Amino acid sequence: MTRKLDITRDAAISLLLLKDPALERRVLRIVELVESANTFAIRDFAAEFHLSPTYLQRLFKHETGICLGEWLGEKRLQRAAYLLSNSHLSIKEITHAVGYEHTSSFVRAFERRFLQAPARYRKQNENRNKYESEKSETIRSSVANIARG
Repeated sequence: MTRKLDITRDAAISLLLLKDPALERRVLRIVELVESANTFAIRDFAAEFHLSPTYLQRLFKHETGICLGEWLGEKRLQRAAYLLSNSHLSIKEITHAVGYEHTSSFVRAFERRFLQAPARYRKQNENRNKYESEKSETIRSSVANIARG
């Protein structure tokens, strides 16, 4: 069974990787490309750097301590969660935007990571965003009333 990465830990690791000047330049470039919201597969990175996919994965693991495939999968799912919460794209559009070929594969991976289906995740976050928006509006209104005096 593969180890699941913690979102906050993974985000912190990504930031640390971007700031590490000793990091191998090819590995640093991969991190930068993934952080820029581009979707790539290991074979794409390997072709870009003229390396075999196996060697590239070994290099990434040696430099970062993280399995490249797991890290890319986690980054895809984080991006999908963001898109579900902050866009009106369909689940099929999000599937392709984050680099999955088949919606069923995406849904299974998302459910394993977030323990709920993408549609349910979106609905929960819509309710949370609506609540936070209403709360912010109430606070703004109260501050405005206090300021008026």
